[in-house]
Amino acid sequence: MIEFQSVSKRFPDGSLAVDDFSLQVPSHSVVALVGSSGSGKTTLLRMINRMVDPSSGRVLIDGEDVRTRDAVQLRRSIGYVMQQGGLLPHRSVLDNIATVPRLTGEPKTAARRRAAELLDLVGLDRALGARYPAQLSGGQQQRVGVARALASDPNILLMDEPFGAVDPIVRRELQAELMRLQAELGKTIVFVTHDVDEAMRVGDEIVVLERGAHIAQRGTPAELLAAPASDFVRDFVGANLADRQLHTRVVEGRTVAIDEHGTPVGVLTQ
Repeated sequence: MIEFQSVSKRFPDGSLAVDDFSLQVPSHSVVALVGSSGSGKTTLLRMINRMVDPSSGRVLIDGEDVRTRDAVQLRRSIGYVMQQGGLLPHRSVLDNIATVPRLTGEPKTAARRRAAELLDLVGLDRALGARYPAQLSGGQQQRVGVARALASDPNILLMDEPFGAVDPIVRRELQAELMRLQAELGKTIVFVTHDVDEAMRVGDEIVVLERGAHIAQRGTPAELLAAPASDFVRDFVGANLADRQLHTRVVEGRTVAIDEHGTPVGVLTQ
């Protein structure tokens, strides 16, 4: 479990990115942090692996303050996926995936064997292992980034706008792939995005942040749509938009969901 206890962060220029933030992230769940630019969501994410240290308050992993851990060792124990992959351009795909295991002393042969297995896991052909990042599509690079984050079999996976740099079709594919992997692996995932539709698709819970990382509402996607806590949340999740408001119609004995244009968008099942 990850826990933020009254965490604040003020940067040297005097700006307050995070103001007295508290949150528990349950183990083996996906919690999505959403908010507009400047809401502090990426700063919060980076506090977990000590890329940013809080000015006050504590961040705990399984009850242990992360500041008692060596920062480098902590980062190597946590998977991290960033926008545009962050792959090393001069290393092959296999060697990119094997980076952390090699840094922690795993023999090269074993690390590369594990990297090949991870290519299978994220749905990539092993033949791509010999290529370099520039030879891959954007979607393939992001899958490699996920594989690299999983290489040391971390309990925690941090994802910072991981699918923001790919086109909408590939983005949907990557979201579905993440959901499949989570069902199989059961990691504790903190997922940062500005896209509320993405948050609703991948998150078990969503935390909507206002400026300063003030929590406007926390809940499941259904709870946020059904009972937004404020006008800010209602506008942010689009609960008042016509395309969020569906109605049903019985067609040949089955209940069909209809959007605001009268177009069928799905079938309700028992």
